[in-house]
Amino acid sequence: MPGPAVASWSGGKDGCLAVYRAQKSGYDVRFLLNFISRESKRGCFHGLAGDILKYQGELMGIPLVQWEVSPDMLQYETEFKEAVTTFKDKGIYSMVFGDIYLEEHENWIARVCRELRINAVEPLWKNPVEELLLEFIGAGFKAVIVSCKADVMGKEYIGRVIDTGLIDELKKKGICPCGEKGEFHTLVVDGPCFKKPLEIVEAETIIKEGFWTHWFLDIKKFQ
Repeated sequence: MPGPAVASWSGGKDGCLAVYRAQKSGYDVRFLLNFISRESKRGCFHGLAGDILKYQGELMGIPLVQWEVSPDMLQYETEFKEAVTTFKDKGIYSMVFGDIYLEEHENWIARVCRELRINAVEPLWKNPVEELLLEFIGAGFKAVIVSCKADVMGKEYIGRVIDTGLIDELKKKGICPCGEKGEFHTLVVDGPCFKKPLEIVEAETIIKEGFWTHWFLDIKKFQ
């Protein structure tokens, strides 16, 4: 049965829509949980600065808890479990995720949550990606692309708003419109659960090297 929950949060459209759906189905999402690098203080997966993500939580009226993790990915599962366990102490036994169709990741989530004895809530699982995006847009959410793989998408996609035109464009290129395989990541800047829009005041598009090379929107000022 729906009850109090914490939501996995990285600032993007899928996690946001998952929270929105979970709330509509009766879950009381009391916290957003974001994992950030202990070294850079940026989100581990989308690379967004921690203060931007905290501000998102403020605009949504949901406290965001940031949990610092080491760069050693072998330690991630242990650190993940440590973070989630703290919410069990608050009487929260459900966690919301924004997975859509990647079996390997969903299997990991299911196993870890089972070991922690918490309920993994997957509101988007196995839904057609285009239908999810149309629901996201139709509900009044707005998200912009903040990073993309350089070998898949060009610099010109940085800052693009997720809309029906972009969906069609990505489909023609053979790119998942949701970027479920990590082709691109987004930042939600407005929506029905936001008190006001998040405005990007100053930003620069840069290239970042790492496990894979990607274009990235380095947001320097926002309000």
